[in-house]
This record gives sequence, structure tokens and C-alpha cells, in this order.
Amino acid sequence: QKGQFPSQVDQENWYRQVLESYHPAPVVMRTLDIGGDKVLDYFDITEDNPFLGWRGIRVTLDHPELFLDQLKAMIKANMGLGNLKIMLPMISGTEEVDESLALLSQAYFELEEQHPDKVIERPEVGVMLEVPSSVFMLPEWSKKVDFCSVGSNDLTQYLLAVDRSNARVADLFNPYHPGVLRVLQKVAQECHHYDLSLSLCGELGGDPEGAILLIAMGYRQLSMNHFSISKVKWVLRRLKMSDMEVLLAECLAQSTAKQVLRLTRNFMIEHKLGKLFYTPSHG
Repeated sequence: QKGQFPSQVDQENWYRQVLESYHPAPVVMRTLDIGGDKVLDYFDITEDNPFLGWRGIRVTLDHPELFLDQLKAMIKANMGLGNLKIMLPMISGTEEVDESLALLSQAYFELEEQHPDKVIERPEVGVMLEVPSSVFMLPEWSKKVDFCSVGSNDLTQYLLAVDRSNARVADLFNPYHPGVLRVLQKVAQECHHYDLSLSLCGELGGDPEGAILLIAMGYRQLSMNHFSISKVKWVLRRLKMSDMEVLLAECLAQSTAKQVLRLTRNFMIEHKLGKLFYTPSHG
């Protein structure tokens, strides 16, 4: 807003307001997540391939002073509340996890020195699973982080090599592609195996059909816009888990997104949920 990065004090005040307003419920805050289609007019990033370029954790690790400022503001805002969780976006390799955790420790110890009389809590740390490599690194990362969140929009984009903002190929962007569903299933199984709590953030979770498949996979926390919440809840309350699991197994065995969507639509109609198809889309 001001044409520059907000100061540590400004950030701390904003974070405190958010943490207080949801307390005692946990609040997950991402570290600075710019690049790709998220731009700041005062921090110019011009690239030929922004989605494959300087974004998310890559920016903050190249600017540790910005990262430390944000981490300190988050930890200070959390003092006396204890409901903060920190999420690291766009992680693709273990070095990024290690460097981020080292900077978090630095922020924590510097604050302990500055405030020897105060109890400073160490928040849980999680990683966003958006880059395909991250799906295969969970055995290592499970020893380092506390939770994971799948960024399904970006993960779909990277798995299918489709820039969804490019009109020529936008039709190929489909989270119901069997390859995408199989990867989401693998993540759920791995996180369950390593006892990592798991959530999903993306448009798929806000679609009733998508939510059904994700719940059947084992996802229990879905982020969605407020227009979708009542619709998704309405659907899930009317279904048995065993039926959802049968549908998932059938969908995972298909070879095209079209076949998957035919199955999900028939399932909805069969369970008297077809009227949802005749309401305006949430976009």
C-alpha cells in the first residue's frame, strides 16, 4: 500500500489483530509468498517464466533480512496467545527447509535475548506442497516440520505443465485429471504414514465433487472461499464415508478427467445431490 515493505512493527500489529480475532483457534500464516501471479508494485520481478522463477521461499531466502523481519513480527505477535502456525510456501528442496528453520531459530533466539522476562513460544512450522518434487520428499521433511498443506492449484499447474492464465492451454488445467488425483492420494497416504497433519488449499476443495474425493483420500482440513463452505458441508452431511471411498477407487482407476467427472456427476445424481449442478457456479 505504502510503496514499500511494511515495517516489523506494522507487521506485528496486523498479525496480532488476526491472531487475537481467531484465538484460541490456530491461525496458519504464510511467509512472504510473492512471484508468479502474486505481484507487489514496489518489488519488481520481471521474468519470462514467472511461475518457474523467483517466487515464494526463493525470494525470502535471497532476502534474509525481509524474512527475519517477518518471522520476528509473527513470533512477537504470538506472545501470550500461542495460536500461530507458520507455513513456508513454494518449497522444492530440503536445503530450503533447513535454511528457513535456521532463520526461524535465529529470529527466536534474538527475541529471547531482547525479551529475557517474557515467555516466547516456538510456533509449529509447515510446508506448502506445490512443487511436484515436494511430494517425494515427505520422508525427509517429516523429521523437520510439523504439518503440510497441499497448494492444489499450483501443484495441478506444475504436474500438467499448464499455465492456467494462458487462454490457449487453460482448458488443459483440470484438477480431476487422474494423474493429479493419484498424486493427491499419494500425499494423503504419506502424511498419514509419517503422522504429519495435512490440509489442502485450492479450488478443488471448494467443489463438492472435489471435496468428496479429498475426504475419501483422508484430507480433513480444506480451505475454500466462504461461498463454498455451506454447499460442501450440505453435501458431505448427506453421504456415507464408505460410498465416498468406493467412488474414489473408481475415479483413481480412470484414464481421463472426463471419465472422472462423469463418475462424480452420476454419483451426485444417484445420491439426490444433482440440484447443485443447476445453481450458479461459485467461480
